[in-house]
Amino acid sequence: MSLQTWWLFVLMTFVVSATPGPNMLLVLSNSARFGLRAAMATMVGCMTSLLAMMSISAAGLGALLQMFPAVFDALRLAGAAYLAYLGVKSWRSPVPEHPLDQSKVLEPLVKPSANFRQGMMVAASNPKAILFAVAFLPQFINPENAQLPQFAILLSTFSVIEVSWYFVYAVSGKRLAVYLGRASVLKVFNRVTGGAFIGFAAMMATVRD
Repeated sequence: MSLQTWWLFVLMTFVVSATPGPNMLLVLSNSARFGLRAAMATMVGCMTSLLAMMSISAAGLGALLQMFPAVFDALRLAGAAYLAYLGVKSWRSPVPEHPLDQSKVLEPLVKPSANFRQGMMVAASNPKAILFAVAFLPQFINPENAQLPQFAILLSTFSVIEVSWYFVYAVSGKRLAVYLGRASVLKVFNRVTGGAFIGFAAMMATVRD
């Protein structure tokens, strides 16, 4: 893999990672509702799934999906259903009529393990992530050279860029939390994030490989 190829991968990964999607929205939402600790657990969950998918892609996941397109469809529909569930849950989140302070407005804190599992499930069922792992990543590996070192470089590069964008969204969510002490703002936040998750679910349900 040449330096030029690596820089092209950096540029394209930067753009793909920056694009708002279910993973980024989940990090932002959990950061705003529960704080940076919850956002960190969500990030770890997302990255666990993404790195697992990319590692599996090196073992031929792309060929598997080509042979059995029903596997992709199953993942796609499961992901759409889960995002729709998150959307409805966020939309229907209770909002106190007269909040006393921000801690009273935010939903009850959940365990980091729950945020971790949530991040894993959203990332694992995201078609964009699956296609990135099985179709985008292999194009930057030169089959004439040792593939494992190339794969390690690309995987490390992707991890740094993806996590950097996670932190951008997490910090943005933390800043939003300041305004969630007002019931009217929290209600709008719930509706916007819930609607966004439902929108992503609809998009995923209509994706075709």
